[in-house]
Amino acid sequence: MTESSKTHVILLACGSFNPITKGHIHMFEKAREYLHKTGRFIVIGGIISPVHDSYGKPGLVTSRHRLAMCQLAVQSSDWIRVDPWECYQDTWQTTCSVLEHHRDLMKRVTGCILSNVNTPSSTPVIGQPQNGTRPIYQSTDVSNSKPTAVKFLGKVGESLGKICCVRPHVERFTFVDENANLGTTMRYEEIELRILLLCGSDLLESFCIPGLWNESDMEVIVGEFGIVVVPRDGVDTQRIMNHSSILRKYKDNIIIVKDDANHPLSCVSSTKSRLALQHGDGHVVDYLTQPIIDYTLQHQLYINTSG
Repeated sequence: MTESSKTHVILLACGSFNPITKGHIHMFEKAREYLHKTGRFIVIGGIISPVHDSYGKPGLVTSRHRLAMCQLAVQSSDWIRVDPWECYQDTWQTTCSVLEHHRDLMKRVTGCILSNVNTPSSTPVIGQPQNGTRPIYQSTDVSNSKPTAVKFLGKVGESLGKICCVRPHVERFTFVDENANLGTTMRYEEIELRILLLCGSDLLESFCIPGLWNESDMEVIVGEFGIVVVPRDGVDTQRIMNHSSILRKYKDNIIIVKDDANHPLSCVSSTKSRLALQHGDGHVVDYLTQPIIDYTLQHQLYINTSG
């Protein structure tokens, strides 16, 4: 497939990130690697969206700290950014509303028409004026596509900051590399762009719990957007999908990341990292990077909580 015919993807992960772990970032990396290997997708960016303080989960530290730790976790990444929109709302937002917010925001910022998984767009996906020859979007081979993500998400990120950060400023990392070798050019209107929900198999399994999710929200999340699932600890994702009529209905919109190395993702557990911090367990380094460990100790987070 040519670059312009591949689907360009932004991965969006919602959650408590209490705290964000090595496993959370590993999920992004494994998902991007797998999507690229399929030959059908190019991942141009990742978004981490921490949940609002009013979510009510026991032991949830304030969004100020969770956002700061998320920023520390992605400070060396050139394609993943942290978005504070959820935290800045007046109350908790559903996963469906977060996806819709980012889709609508992308439309306003880029002038794009984002296609849904089950209804590919037949019109230019990112509409831009065509009365000129100035290159708007540039891409390279998948193996060298990192500058593409850097350039595109960096510019979008700058615009998003102006639109959604209307409350106290949270430092953002900029992902623009003006010196990158961006290769062959293509216009925005040639690109099909989608926002996909990135999650672990535990979230997929929660779809099967009666009454936990609003069914109309599930229809939108899986039917309109689509999800990328990174299995955790050998969970049988096919068994999970067979237990939900909605998951079965939209099975073609669910991408299960297959990891040949079969790396366990138990290190994604925020619960285990909190327990390790509380007990002074040296194994905390298996879950958290050193900057985040230092941050939790500096602010005495999780040390005296049983959440």
